[in-house]
Amino acid sequence: MVAALPEQERPLNQHWSWDRILRSCFIKQADVLQGLYFFEDDFDLKTHQRNFDFYEARTVHESSLSPCVHSILAAKLGDTERAYRFYLRTSRLDLNDYNNDTEDGLHITSMAGTWMSVVEGFAGMRVREHRLCFRPLLPENWQTLSFNMLFRGAQLRVEIRATHIHIQNYSAQTVDLLIGEKAFTLGGFETFRQDLSLRPASPTDQSILMPDL
Repeated sequence: MVAALPEQERPLNQHWSWDRILRSCFIKQADVLQGLYFFEDDFDLKTHQRNFDFYEARTVHESSLSPCVHSILAAKLGDTERAYRFYLRTSRLDLNDYNNDTEDGLHITSMAGTWMSVVEGFAGMRVREHRLCFRPLLPENWQTLSFNMLFRGAQLRVEIRATHIHIQNYSAQTVDLLIGEKAFTLGGFETFRQDLSLRPASPTDQSILMPDL
């Protein structure tokens, strides 16, 4: 499995012949998991978990499309440790030059993947039946994550803490929300707060502020 590969042989596409790579069990990115990401409502959590465990062990992430999808799926499965690990890989792909190719240019997909890992992964944001849904999962060393967004004409500010989710509506449009399994309505120019119990807050926790969209 990938964990047993010698570090000096990574990335594989710069150390192995393509014949060897194609005959091995290792894959550049898990397209099956990409499919589960796009069509997640068509499969139950057991299917997500089984496929995630199988492909994650065999994926070398030598594609900038790969770690953000793994991070989002790990967060969906409640696997905070792996979700955070893959978030760091996608956010630092060029900074750490993981694939030894940053000299060819920066990976725009990884930049977008960083935002996706936070908003779709740790905030658990989805759109379901015209409702804006959140199922948060904070990394252990984060106290807060926050971001601005435009949803069907409504300008929103979302802040998630270990103890609650806070959403400010800066426009007149009403927004239907689903927090976990509970439905709410956020009126125009209103503020919404719902208690969460993700974990006890710690004074040593860090925060992350995402750029506006």
